[in-house]
Amino acid sequence: MNDRRYPDVVADEFPPPPTAFTDREDREIEIRPYEGSEEAHEALVGMYDDFDPADRAQGIPPGGEDRIREWLDAILEADCYNVVAWCGEEAAGHATLVPDGDAYELAIFVHQTYQRAGIGTRLIRGLLGHGQANGVAKVWLTVERWNRAAVSLYKKIGFETSDAESFELEMGLRLRSDDEAAGDDDGE
Repeated sequence: MNDRRYPDVVADEFPPPPTAFTDREDREIEIRPYEGSEEAHEALVGMYDDFDPADRAQGIPPGGEDRIREWLDAILEADCYNVVAWCGEEAAGHATLVPDGDAYELAIFVHQTYQRAGIGTRLIRGLLGHGQANGVAKVWLTVERWNRAAVSLYKKIGFETSDAESFELEMGLRLRSDDEAAGDDDGE
C-alpha cells in the first residue's frame, strides 16, 4: 500500500472507446483500444520514432527504435490498458494505464503534428472510459509543474493535485468508490 492521496469524489463517467470526432484541424480521428495487431504495433513504433525530443518528459517516450520497442512491449502488456488515436492508418496519439499497486499510472502522448487540436482531451477521456469499463478504481500521474497545458488538461478532466513537493506535480483521480472496488475484489 502506498500513501498516495485521491479525491474523495468519484469522477463522472467517461465515454469508453471507440469514439470518433473531427479535430480542430478538420481531421477525422478515432480513439480505439489497442488491439495488438502487428500493424497497430508498427504504427506506434513509427509515431514514437518520429516523436519530437523536445516533447519527451521524464525520459519517456525513449529515443531510438530498439528502446521504443522495449518500452512498448512493457506498456502494451495484458494487465495494462491502452488506447490509440488514429487519423486514418496513422497513430496520432497513445495513452496508457499501467498497474501500480492498487492504482494505475497514466501516461499520454500526442505526436507533435496532432497537438493543440483537441486530440489529447479526447484521448485521455477515452482511456479513462476504457479503464472505468474494466474496473479501474484509481489513477495517478506525474507532470512537470511548468507544463501548464498538460496541468490544465488534467484539471479540466478532474484530476486533483495530491503532491506538489518537487519539480513534478502528482495528480490523482478516483474512477470508482472504495466500496465498488472492494466489491469487485470479493467477487461480487
